[in-house]
Amino acid sequence: MPPFTYKARNAQGAVLEGIIEAQEQRVVIDQLRSQKLVILEVKEKTISPLDIIKGLVKSKGQVTSKDLVLFSRQLSTLVSAGVPIVQGLAILESQAENPAFKEVLGAVRGDIEGGLSISDALRKHPAAFPEFYTSMVRAGELGGILDTILERLTAYLESSEALKAKVKSAMMYPGIVLSICAIVTVFLLVFVIPTFKTIFEGFGAELPLPTQMLIDLSDLMKQYFILILISPVAGWKGFKKFYGTAKGKKWVDAKVLKAPIFGIILKKVAVAKFTRTLGTLIKSGVPIMQALETVAATAGNVVVSEAILSTRESIREGGHLSDPLKKSGLFPNMVTSMISVGEETGALDTMLNKIADFYDMEVDAAVKGLTSLIEPIVIVIMGFVIGTIVIAMFMPMFGMGELAGNMDK
Repeated sequence: MPPFTYKARNAQGAVLEGIIEAQEQRVVIDQLRSQKLVILEVKEKTISPLDIIKGLVKSKGQVTSKDLVLFSRQLSTLVSAGVPIVQGLAILESQAENPAFKEVLGAVRGDIEGGLSISDALRKHPAAFPEFYTSMVRAGELGGILDTILERLTAYLESSEALKAKVKSAMMYPGIVLSICAIVTVFLLVFVIPTFKTIFEGFGAELPLPTQMLIDLSDLMKQYFILILISPVAGWKGFKKFYGTAKGKKWVDAKVLKAPIFGIILKKVAVAKFTRTLGTLIKSGVPIMQALETVAATAGNVVVSEAILSTRESIREGGHLSDPLKKSGLFPNMVTSMISVGEETGALDTMLNKIADFYDMEVDAAVKGLTSLIEPIVIVIMGFVIGTIVIAMFMPMFGMGELAGNMDK
């Protein structure tokens, strides 16, 4: 739909300006009149080549979760202080440092001025505002507790960010060390070992088996060096293509949850995320069926999503929330038992948030344990690889030294 710029005066005499997307100019005029605005000017916005270039540059930007957390915290404060939502969005738009997010906030403000509800305006930008976010905002609008909902959203987002940071910190150290180990190994095989090969050829003696194997591997890597450089990228592209299919995604997600050590942590993360999101949505007044659908869509794992959707079907048929979760095998007995108690006592949201708090601590402890376990393992692996290469290279020299000693005798 083409964009139309407008100028209009409200009942207080203030002049409003904005952009509305519509099929034709008449639709924009009707929309503005329905808001009891006096129309001063409506015209279709012309798009210049410069606008297209700006759009391409801006489209490369990305709204991060940190942007969303900061926005929620600030908007919650403004709304609690009695600042009108449009004015609050204008303030936050002017302060936004991320150009992509600034553009989104401007579009949201324009849509709200054009008559859309806050949740509908946010829903037009799914890349910036996830489904659970817009669902909670809608519940806040309908219940007249938008400031409270924004406060809960902020707390939820901050907890989620803390959880992601813990998991990333556990993966970063071994990832960096193993990458350095791989780079050093490739450098030795491609650039250093060929020098030793020239020296060994001058000996005219048969090389030890480990040394010969290492030299053969070096020759192979030199011959296919470009292919070896390209293969990780090609492998990653192939994996992404496979993961992009429904079967591939399900297979990978299932294997990830069953992986040793990491699978346990990821299950704990899935439980914490499920209970935190569902508890926050239910406490905010989102209907249980819609809340489960939203949680399933934001689970991030197909296997977990299917378990949640089967729970939704169970509730639709009059069943309980805890029974299908228990059957899935993904949720521990303690979790399903606490959810069952929450259902019976009518305090499901409180129970879910308590489970989430407990599993946040469980993830924290598991990540610390994993970090302390991985560090020595990675160091041993790195030492073994480099040590094997060094020993294999010096074995012929030891042999030549012994040969020279025997000749002297």
